Amino acid sequence: MSVHVVMYSTAVCPYCTMAERLLKSKGVNEIEKIRVDLDPQVREAMMQKTGRRTVPQIYIGDTHVGGFDDLSALDRAGKLDALLASA
Repeated sequence: MSVHVVMYSTAVCPYCTMAERLLKSKGVNEIEKIRVDLDPQVREAMMQKTGRRTVPQIYIGDTHVGGFDDLSALDRAGKLDALLASA
């Protein structure tokens, strides 16, 4: 699947790992990871863009999904596949 997925993450983040695993199980081959633990300016930019402080912060196409809990809730509601297909 060639959908563009961006995930703000850190080196040690179990929720980032779980989000990546879920996305890969849905056929997402490539996830652009932006490490916010390497540069405080990148974390600040993430917070400005998302309004959130925690990682992961996931974008599917132009849609801000949120964190792993949000991603998982989308999947449970049966809406993740449609979002991935439309992005």
